[in-house]
Amino acid sequence: MAIVRYEPWGLLNQLQRELTLSRDEKAGEGSIATAEWAPAVDIKEEVDKFVILADIPGVKPENIEVSMEAGVLTVKGEKETESKTEKEGYKRVERTSGSFYRRFSLPDSADGDAINAKCKLGVLEIIIPKREAIKPKRINVMSEE
Repeated sequence: MAIVRYEPWGLLNQLQRELTLSRDEKAGEGSIATAEWAPAVDIKEEVDKFVILADIPGVKPENIEVSMEAGVLTVKGEKETESKTEKEGYKRVERTSGSFYRRFSLPDSADGDAINAKCKLGVLEIIIPKREAIKPKRINVMSEE
């Protein structure tokens, strides 16, 4: 008897992916607006910066694009698919592949001109420095006596 992994939401998730792909094919979209998977992301705020960590195992750095426009940070890329056939003995394939796309709204304190990103061991780290806070200028009030 074979052991089968029970995934109560697996069929529903597969149906959602297929409906999304079907809708996009009918609309003629092969665009970045859809994604085949989304990387897990951690977002951390520190005193002087925001840090975004995204798990993207198997994605080459040259296949990742990070951009910022109008206060929105966009991370997109593609994990190359490995061609597998049932003749090779695979019974189940759970590793994701294909394109991904994530967008994040950043606060006004984020300095979009100084963002940097690096990828190490399958984790994309995006560092977004904060702008220096503009301190209010104190105005002395003089007496007219």
